Amino acid sequence: MAKEELLTLEGLIDEILPDGRFRVVLENDHRIVAYTAGKMRKFRIRSVVGDKVRVEMTPYDLDKGRIVFRDRGPGGGGPPQPRRR
Repeated sequence: MAKEELLTLEGLIDEILPDGRFRVVLENDHRIVAYTAGKMRKFRIRSVVGDKVRVEMTPYDLDKGRIVFRDRGPGGGGPPQPRRR
């Protein structure tokens, strides 16, 4: 049986909840609860209120999602600078 296609939507983090979950307002003004993807947790990518994120959702449950990308907004910094000795 084939895997269903995931919906990918853009949104803004509205609120930080316990257990690594976030309340996200999608671009269509729908509010969902999303958690960070495993790669984001592995590389300790932090998200704060106001960050623009990309969320994947299954068509079966449109109230939950997984944050797969955090967009660096203005002032988000560039690539890490090399260390000087």
